[in-house]
Amino acid sequence: MSQDGIVLVASVSIFGNDKVLIIKENKPTALDKWNFPSGHIEYGEDILYSARREVKEETGLDVKLIGTTGVYNFISNTNNQVILFHFIGEVIGGTLNLEEDEITDSKWIKVNDLLAFENEDLREPHVIKKIIDNLLEENIYSISVFNEQLFNSSY
Repeated sequence: MSQDGIVLVASVSIFGNDKVLIIKENKPTALDKWNFPSGHIEYGEDILYSARREVKEETGLDVKLIGTTGVYNFISNTNNQVILFHFIGEVIGGTLNLEEDEITDSKWIKVNDLLAFENEDLREPHVIKKIIDNLLEENIYSISVFNEQLFNSSY
């Protein structure tokens, strides 16, 4: 979702067999850049649902969200303010099937091997590296910090 230059994004580090999945993007603003599966949160969409939807669209995998490394607020390379909600997920179904137009490659890799990537190889490297640091330091918080969507509440 974007409003006055503010973009809301859900991102997921997907774990399987002690490795994390990264994808190489083929988007105009991130050509040949490695990233975690992620995308815009649509208007009216629950953040947790958005994270699972983006993973499914980009990778074909179904995930269970089991934690979060937090919320990251930054100015992107396209000069938008981005508020990124980053989650930890584990595969519960589906088959790896990359979204053809937007994703060109994927790798299952040990988290500490992500440190070897050069800044120019990563999308928003300062943010990705902070996420990697949080994963390595196990700065992971319960998914319960995210509440259910409250749009139809009786307030």
